[in-house]
Amino acid sequence: MVMRRDLPSFLLYVFGFLLLWEWLRPIEQLTDTANIETFIIFLVISFVLSFFQMKWLWQSIIKLIFILYSINHFYYDAGFFQFSWLKAFLGDAADNLGLIVARNWNDLSSEFRTFLFFILLWLMVYLIHYWLLNRKQIFIFFFLTLVYITVLDTFSPYNAKIAIVRTVVVGFAVMGMLTFFRILQKEKVNSEASFLRKWMVPLAVMIAFSVLVGIAAPKAAPIWPDPVPYLTAAQDKGGKDAAGPHRIGYGEDDSALGGPFIGDANPVFMYDGNGKDYWKMETKDTYTGKGWIASGTTPIPFRQEDLVPVYSFPQNVETIKETVRVNTHVNYKYNYIMYPAGIKKIINILPDDSKGNRFMIDTTNERISFLKNDNRPQVPQIFNLEFAEPKYKAADLRVTTGYNPEEMSQEFYQQYTQVPQELPPRVKELAEKITNGKTNWFDKAKAVESYFGNTEYTYDQKNVAVPGPAEDYVDQFLFDTKRGYCDNFSSSMAVMLRSIGIPTRWIKGFTGGDFIKYSTENSGNQIYEVTNNNAHSWVEVFFPNQGWVAFEPTKGFSNELNIDYGTGQSSSGNQSSTPAPVKKPQKEQIEDNPVKKENSFDFQTVWNQVNLFWKGNWKLLVLAVILLVVIGGILYRIRGKWFPYLVLLRYRFRKKDDNISEAYLILLSQLERYGLKRKDNQTLRNYARYVDSFFSTREMTRLTASYEQYLYHQNLPQGSWKESRKLWENLIKKTIA
Repeated sequence: MVMRRDLPSFLLYVFGFLLLWEWLRPIEQLTDTANIETFIIFLVISFVLSFFQMKWLWQSIIKLIFILYSINHFYYDAGFFQFSWLKAFLGDAADNLGLIVARNWNDLSSEFRTFLFFILLWLMVYLIHYWLLNRKQIFIFFFLTLVYITVLDTFSPYNAKIAIVRTVVVGFAVMGMLTFFRILQKEKVNSEASFLRKWMVPLAVMIAFSVLVGIAAPKAAPIWPDPVPYLTAAQDKGGKDAAGPHRIGYGEDDSALGGPFIGDANPVFMYDGNGKDYWKMETKDTYTGKGWIASGTTPIPFRQEDLVPVYSFPQNVETIKETVRVNTHVNYKYNYIMYPAGIKKIINILPDDSKGNRFMIDTTNERISFLKNDNRPQVPQIFNLEFAEPKYKAADLRVTTGYNPEEMSQEFYQQYTQVPQELPPRVKELAEKITNGKTNWFDKAKAVESYFGNTEYTYDQKNVAVPGPAEDYVDQFLFDTKRGYCDNFSSSMAVMLRSIGIPTRWIKGFTGGDFIKYSTENSGNQIYEVTNNNAHSWVEVFFPNQGWVAFEPTKGFSNELNIDYGTGQSSSGNQSSTPAPVKKPQKEQIEDNPVKKENSFDFQTVWNQVNLFWKGNWKLLVLAVILLVVIGGILYRIRGKWFPYLVLLRYRFRKKDDNISEAYLILLSQLERYGLKRKDNQTLRNYARYVDSFFSTREMTRLTASYEQYLYHQNLPQGSWKESRKLWENLIKKTIA
């Protein structure tokens, strides 16, 4: 039956579109997918083409043009009809196919991911069209849609209360209409408008009544506790920006910290240097109670090879001159320069401007921007850095015992000891308790840094709360949750030291990354790769006679300084010639709580691991489930074409005569699947004659005689299976649809 292009049929396609739209609604909220309206437009075009049943060739051409135009609009500056971009995209697609074969999923380019997403939507529209037009059944897709949105409602910040109501209404409506069409097709029922109204009006009343009763009826409280309470807290308290897990990586907005994040192993840059270093992107100097902001902006321009106008260390601090070569990844999108502490010069940068490369540093947050000659942002690709690595002496670091207006200005001191007036007093009280008995700033800073090694505090990327409107971010971590990642630890140390009058600032950047190989260009150097998982934050404390000194309070991390404690030896964290210093972790990792390092099974730990895995891979898991369901449905639908071949292959090389017993029963099942069902109380001989009359053959009768002989005598003439197998194979082949 060919579905007519009338109003009821149009409504079926509208309902199919609405069901598929429910799959797209959470994507924009839970992921960093942008331009979601473009994908919705693609769905509309696809459903319209399917409704009018345009030839598949023209449908494919129109959809492919739309996909290519969208990719050109998203990722390329060249016009759509300037085919240089198409050549670049095809080359990128070929590279990405190689990555898929190599299973390097994280390295797929954004444009290729977009292309794959379009193809997925294309397939989904085809399946819905097939279910609507050919099968007149859409329950499986309706059921999967309900499962999809309810799982997201449970395990993510997505609120699916209205979505569930929408899906139920649309699902019941489309299934009711498909039932109507099936009756028309099967029973030859009159399809006049009056009969249609008699069917649709009760259907609409039933749906409306069911939905209203469901909304108004009292509902029992949940039996199980919320599996992701911190996500719920993020949604209820943190507002739109704070809700939901964030994807780890460098970002510019730190005004609202907190909440869980999802790991991301996509590379950011590689560097060739003499050991590992922490990499700075910017600093923040104002704590708001919810996060960090910069107090202002003081931009200063400079050129390549100029001394970078940033204060690192006074001249009395001994330093070691180092150089490093940095290669940013092709997907790095910022025009900011990453650099180690003590940066001196930026040299040999690409892309090179013939009129001279320009840089701008904001000396308030120490973020270095790379600019074209016309002041437009330019993403750096390759550059060399010259920097000085400090060698501190503990005696010099312990000199400062308090604020001295002759050593630093009052304005500077107030800027870097600022805390909100609403900061709970117990934060300062805790800092004073930790530093009790310490007489200088360095020992106090080390005491606070060491305090977070206490077993009370747990490094966790998932169960991380967001402060409510009346809560302070640091106070909540220190006294309530005691669970968090680098932002929690570093912010808490900076604020505690500020509360007792020690100037600090908050640093954002990356840890040293993963060792890749030894350098072939610079003897003794190593090459490291830094990914988004290496995004990190730490603290710098100001000592008037030593400058800004880095501290690492995050549990499980160590950015050891080169400090001479007067024993003739110094502690150094990055001068080892080994490729992976053991005291500097490659990336942020969850540290096991010592209390739980037992062999006993811990359900909560397993649940947390499963939940974290779901957070980081839910898109792939949902896609895999959809593909498996689609493939399984198609295989089940066409099982009449492939299953008999498996049966034939199974018995092709068997030689024992008693194989006829099992093979004959399989043939009966296959004949029933084909449509030749054996009636109740029908003898095998009568059934065999019925099958032979249907196929115009005598093969079933001859095979049945051999089977009955084996069944009653448990014996057959030697070699009889060879002849019986030919009869059996011929009958199996006749059932192939």
